[in-house]
Amino acid sequence: MLTKRQNLLETIKGGNPDRFVNQYEFLNMILEMPLGHGSKYGSTWKDDWGITWQWPEGQLGAFPVHDDEHRVLKDVTEWKKYVKIPEIKTSDEAWAAAVAHANSVDRNEEFVSPFYAPGVFEMTHHLMGMEDALMGLYEEPEAMHELIDAITQYELDAAKVIVEKLHPDCIFHHDDWGSQKNSFVAPTMFEEFFLPSYKKIYGFYKANGVELIVHHSDSYAANLVPYMIEMGIDIWQGVMNTNNIPEMIKQYGGKISFMGGLHSGLIDFPDWTPENCTKHVEEACKANGKKYFIPCLTAGLPKGYFPNVYETVSNSIDEMSKKMF
Repeated sequence: MLTKRQNLLETIKGGNPDRFVNQYEFLNMILEMPLGHGSKYGSTWKDDWGITWQWPEGQLGAFPVHDDEHRVLKDVTEWKKYVKIPEIKTSDEAWAAAVAHANSVDRNEEFVSPFYAPGVFEMTHHLMGMEDALMGLYEEPEAMHELIDAITQYELDAAKVIVEKLHPDCIFHHDDWGSQKNSFVAPTMFEEFFLPSYKKIYGFYKANGVELIVHHSDSYAANLVPYMIEMGIDIWQGVMNTNNIPEMIKQYGGKISFMGGLHSGLIDFPDWTPENCTKHVEEACKANGKKYFIPCLTAGLPKGYFPNVYETVSNSIDEMSKKMF
């Protein structure tokens, strides 16, 4: 029987896996990095960038507050005035918990995978709101390029510390690039504004011994896959079945793999049932096959929104492995 790590590599390289990779099993996520991105359920708080967040009780996640009082960046042409780049902590004390976690991982079995969020695109709209961020690409492209370059440099500075402290095998990086139906920006605009940043960021990680880039975007983004490949993404996690996953596997398999196909919104809800989990898992595994595909809920962490959903889905994936391998 292959280890989790071996089975993952066989799957994404088109080799001979002996079972489905079961959701996030190959990633040992390092969540303790002191980069100021923590969240607090039921609270309002500010992060290190000065962004005000709210996570109301009963909601599935947090989001920035973008009214006039709380929005950090009100005019992108004056971003240098409003945006204060946080200092990256480097002390052994600050990184002690993350280092201890990384050192505890059996790297023969799992990938040491620092969790990084938000990404470059998300940072733009966290600072100024989605509408202003998208309009800025059209109306103030020079200022947006400058802001994106500054965010990119912060990520590169953080990446240097992450590599030095944790020696990761993998990076699990969030940046949602679309809705369920389409990307937020046209491919040509994505190529202009965001591709260069990610080629620098992911290129740095690859040049410094990071074997896998796993990028989370729980969305439609089939139109951006060529850019994902160009920037060095190995696995797109969060791929919704609003994308034509079988067609993408046929077209891009061997260059990138697809982790998802189990739409959390259709599976992980208050009145969920084991039967519905099994149905969706069976459909996804049969439709997408054994290579270049990892069945996984589209949510961006190895857990469900409601109790026992994630575990039930994992059990269903194991059952499909018994039937299909």
